[in-house]
Amino acid sequence: MLTSQELTNMLREHGYKVTPQRLAVYEALADEIWHPNAEMLYKKLQPKFPAMSFATVYKSIEILHTINVIKVLNIGEDSYRYDANITEHCHLHCLQCGRVEDAMPDGAAADNLTRLVKASSGYAINTRQFFFYGLCPECRRVH
Repeated sequence: MLTSQELTNMLREHGYKVTPQRLAVYEALADEIWHPNAEMLYKKLQPKFPAMSFATVYKSIEILHTINVIKVLNIGEDSYRYDANITEHCHLHCLQCGRVEDAMPDGAAADNLTRLVKASSGYAINTRQFFFYGLCPECRRVH
């Protein structure tokens, strides 16, 4: 994850203003293992930034994605989730509570699978996202 100074430098290099809200959106993503959607981020940041609008959170997400410091995760919900870990890695999604978290963060298994897909398909793979769907330990205890 980036430090505040590194993020500040990247925003400026790409011609964006550095605002406390943009830094806070990134920090909220970087400090947690959860992968929130825009509404979850808004609710988390609201106590610290009561005047911040949902539009500001969403615009910050767009900018952070544009400068390649966060990933957008499409897990098949009505909204996207966001991750400050931009390295290639797999994710777990609980079908009961909606939790999204990292699985095998080093990406070694994903690399092996990608090599197999490339070899068998002839595709030049540009990007990938791996999701595993099931029930998290907490939801399994309830069922």
